[in-house]
Amino acid sequence: MSRLPEPVELYGADYTRDPYPLYAELRARGPVHRVRFPSGVCAWLVTGYEAAHQALTDPRLGKHHSRGNAAWRARASIMPEPQRSRLQVHLLHQDPPRHTALRRLLTDTFAPSRVEALRPRFQELAEALLDGLPASGRTDLVETFAARFPFRVLAEVIGLPAEFADRFDRDWGKVVQPVGPTDPGRPAYEARLRGLEGYIAGLVAHKRRERGADLLSRLVAACDDGRIEPAELDSMIFQLLVAGQEPVTNQITTALVALLRHPRQLAELAARPELLPRAVEELLRYDSAFELTTWRFFAEDADLHGTRVPAGDSVIVSLCAANRDPRRFADADRLDLGRSPNPHLAFGHGIHFCPGATLARIELQIALETLLRRLPGLRFAAPDDQLTWLPAVLARGVDRLPVAYGAAGDADENAVGTASGGGCPFTAGRFADGADAAC
Repeated sequence: MSRLPEPVELYGADYTRDPYPLYAELRARGPVHRVRFPSGVCAWLVTGYEAAHQALTDPRLGKHHSRGNAAWRARASIMPEPQRSRLQVHLLHQDPPRHTALRRLLTDTFAPSRVEALRPRFQELAEALLDGLPASGRTDLVETFAARFPFRVLAEVIGLPAEFADRFDRDWGKVVQPVGPTDPGRPAYEARLRGLEGYIAGLVAHKRRERGADLLSRLVAACDDGRIEPAELDSMIFQLLVAGQEPVTNQITTALVALLRHPRQLAELAARPELLPRAVEELLRYDSAFELTTWRFFAEDADLHGTRVPAGDSVIVSLCAANRDPRRFADADRLDLGRSPNPHLAFGHGIHFCPGATLARIELQIALETLLRRLPGLRFAAPDDQLTWLPAVLARGVDRLPVAYGAAGDADENAVGTASGGGCPFTAGRFADGADAAC
């Protein structure tokens, strides 16, 4: 048997801050590469646009974790039982025909016509978050806005009762981060997991008592009449609560960082909001919060673009690397807010294309328009190189985004919302094992 290539390490401060030089190097060497994640999991990374496009629709590649081999399971299975069996059978980890049946339950809720009709309500939510800010000053846009807005939108869309929205703990989202059995943070991780599991159980009980026409009520009804299993119900709610908000939070931050680094484009967008739909597509391409997809597996040894991949090894598609491929996008490393056409893969492709893509686009359009209008003169309030990028494995974003706005002389006198550790109860945990553009 031929020796496997030495894996490229996909972690470290330089990579987290800017993975694109490494992606460019890998694309130049070929479409498929063996890589290692911080947990020690080795995988096969797909980097080019055409290779990624094909992998996302390759019927040989399945998502169900039962396909993973022993080497993968030894390091990738971070959730203990019984929680893993109860919370990890959602869309991200299903193949047809089960994936098809489960996805069908979400279709009406996230239909473009329905979420578009809710745009005025989403706009109200965005405006309300900024109403308490002074005319000029400083703030952390993650705490003030980016972590709150997606959660409030999600609650509106899926029918999360106000009392449950108020009780959602920001730390629960961290249960998708890789925390191994010997990690010192394991007790805190398992406590978060139990807390989230109890929250979901209480939410299901509430919806059984008080049925409505909302998505959560329909999922409970589907469980009660036997269309889905109890574990599938809990897993789908888990996915909605954790994956339904954090990627949008992260995408708001990556979009804002890109614009703040390009002040002329920011000023033009602020002056011409009609450019927003096309600009959002370019911001999704330029630096996507959905950096990598989650695992896919071959059932038997297979050839992937000239590379032999063993059965059960994980295959990961780099959406960010695909979206910067110069063979598909002219001047791919340049931010061009008028780029058209723009067939980016930020939401995946094929049967696992993100069902919430239209909702996410609307959220991004509203978020950027509202922030640029309400916070004139938006600019960094700290050196760009001091931004802390999330250490998450599969997603990109910053955990704080200190900005100043309004008249430059007033910014220091009206500082607000800059303290870390306070504020928003809705900031979800940082995605690692579950943030996938493909669900």
